[in-house]
Amino acid sequence: MKNSSNDTANNIPELDANSYKMHLSDFLREPVIRSAIQALRLPPGSSGLDAGCGIGSHTLLLAEAVGIPGHVTGLDLFTERLDHAREIIKRFDLSAQISFNEGDISNLPFGNNTFDWLWSSDCAGYSTKLPVKLIEELIRVVKPGGIIAILAWSSQQLLPGYPLLEARLNTTSSSIAPFIKGMSPEKHFLRTPGWFRNAGLQEITAQTFAGNIQAPLSDNIRNAMISLFEMRWGEVRSELTVEDWTEYQRLCQPESPDFILNLPDYYAFFTYTMFHGKVTK
Repeated sequence: MKNSSNDTANNIPELDANSYKMHLSDFLREPVIRSAIQALRLPPGSSGLDAGCGIGSHTLLLAEAVGIPGHVTGLDLFTERLDHAREIIKRFDLSAQISFNEGDISNLPFGNNTFDWLWSSDCAGYSTKLPVKLIEELIRVVKPGGIIAILAWSSQQLLPGYPLLEARLNTTSSSIAPFIKGMSPEKHFLRTPGWFRNAGLQEITAQTFAGNIQAPLSDNIRNAMISLFEMRWGEVRSELTVEDWTEYQRLCQPESPDFILNLPDYYAFFTYTMFHGKVTK
């Protein structure tokens, strides 16, 4: 099945700015996401929900994992993203294996015990809703014996040689979403095992997957990294000293003669952490 997000790079319909950033990020994330999906060992032929599917990149990987006659439903709040996702599955003739619905993960438009499993990447882990209530809603639509899996970005080391600057950048609220000043520690993504336990899931496990970036960089990876710098740290000027903001611009702006991605030996990494548990109701 030709369903890699990289395979679609020359075939995508026009995207809005946020969806295009998602598309770029898939050049970095896809190997990590694929490894996480493989670690789940989803049953062949099973039916699952991709909750917060965005532009559908991970929905395609999930469909590949379960194969035919498996089925994956993608759910997202944003019509534009779903329009893009539907166009992709039409082009790959996957309409029998993948479908998309518009809706909110905190109020799922599905009946009880609908799916064999539920996956949520960069969505449920960032929700501002009460975590346990949200997990209970996710559990509601999964059959007994099925699994809930939540995956989210958990760390990064992107500025080799500048650990103190990166540490200060990482203390800004924008760089460690969804954790912001004043938020309860129990709502931080890495506290997910407690959410799962309190919601009644069993056999709770955690696993972290690393993605590597090493020079020489392809144009796609380079553009994805530029977008990542902007996403993580591009709007934190008010939270930095003048010196740190100046140094960030020197290292992370493409027009700078000291742009860090120009290093011939550039290396960086990021991690995604996945928590999953078994539904026993």
